[in-house]
Amino acid sequence: MRALVVYCHPRRGSFTEAVRDVVLAKLAAAGAEVRLRDLYAEGFDPVLSGHEHEIYEDEARNREGVRDHCADIAWCDTLIFVYPTWWYGLPAMIKGWLDRVLVPGLAFLMPDAQNANIRPGLTNVTRLGVFTTCGASFWLTRFVGAPGRRTLLRGVRLLCARRCRTVFAAHYLMDSSTGPSREKHLARVAAKMDRLTGPLPRALQKEAAA
Repeated sequence: MRALVVYCHPRRGSFTEAVRDVVLAKLAAAGAEVRLRDLYAEGFDPVLSGHEHEIYEDEARNREGVRDHCADIAWCDTLIFVYPTWWYGLPAMIKGWLDRVLVPGLAFLMPDAQNANIRPGLTNVTRLGVFTTCGASFWLTRFVGAPGRRTLLRGVRLLCARRCRTVFAAHYLMDSSTGPSREKHLARVAAKMDRLTGPLPRALQKEAAA
């Protein structure tokens, strides 16, 4: 198992950091190779520049400036996001990472003469995990549409292996959380990670090896 963990939080000592640590501990226990991308700590620039937009569909050039991140994506078979939900969606840092790193020729294939729509490029990814915190309640987040969850578990998921295993865990009402509620959530994250890292069905193993 080769796991890429994309972590996003601007402060040390946050509860999101505690979630990340459970994720990393479970990956270590499963014997996974791990690459951690702490976007704030490394000063990742989430802004897609005019030049990058100009060369976006040029597969020979569109990884300029983010080659190491693109190499991580091509390397991994497990992709995990750990972040706080802000305004019901992804922090700008993660959205910018998606904009700049999941480029054509890597994350997806552009339409061509034989194909009217884009096609998946992340077929190497057989496991996808999303772990977040939300200030709003489950019902309010659902009413708004949970755009962050949709982007990752629908948008990114569609680019992964056809039978890609997915897990999701969110601590809702984070602003009124308690010690017991946070401990309960960390236990939930651990259980989700056990499921994510468990043996893959034979059909998915064959798909990943193809």
